[in-house]
Amino acid sequence: MKILVVIAFLAILASLVWALLHMMRGSAPPEEGQAVPKSKMATALALRVGLSIVLFVCVLIAWTLGWIQPTGIPSGV
Repeated sequence: MKILVVIAFLAILASLVWALLHMMRGSAPPEEGQAVPKSKMATALALRVGLSIVLFVCVLIAWTLGWIQPTGIPSGV
């Protein structure tokens, strides 16, 4: 489970780097009469949000099924 979380976290970071690269490069404005192309930066950020949500849901499911145990401050103290 720990390996899966690390891989998902690295994929989220890679998506952020991808968005940063596309933001720094910029894009040429569309010519007249052409539709605005879908931004690669927006696609990368949408992918990051989707990966974050999937990771959060997977951690919640793993906790519910007892695969992982919370640590730290005990509840009720």
